[in-house]
Amino acid sequence: EVQLLESGGGLAEPGGSLRLSCTASGFTFARYPMSWVRQTPGKALEWVSTICAGRGTESYADSVKGRFTITRDEAKNTLSLEFNSLKIEDTAMYYCSKDVKKVGTVVTATQRGQGTKVTVSL
Repeated sequence: EVQLLESGGGLAEPGGSLRLSCTASGFTFARYPMSWVRQTPGKALEWVSTICAGRGTESYADSVKGRFTITRDEAKNTLSLEFNSLKIEDTAMYYCSKDVKKVGTVVTATQRGQGTKVTVSL
């Protein structure tokens, strides 16, 4: 059974930093690209970042490029997302996922954890 457990969310001020982690089990972590997505109430799921298996090529949404960094540790089956220069609009529930699909602007992520909440506020 695939299990993904996110942690590390919390409250931060604009301009601040946070680090999220996701511990994976139930599948061969090293073989899969892994992603972070986020969602705010009433809005569609938004893709944030993906890191490929193997060479670990990273990609980011334009809204977070240059501020967020995705990494993976295959020895620990852990995915991380480091936030810098947080903005109020980064406030969302963040999920890690092993099966993110994007068709146009529609993002799906059926295998994801319970999420961890990030609130950016003064």
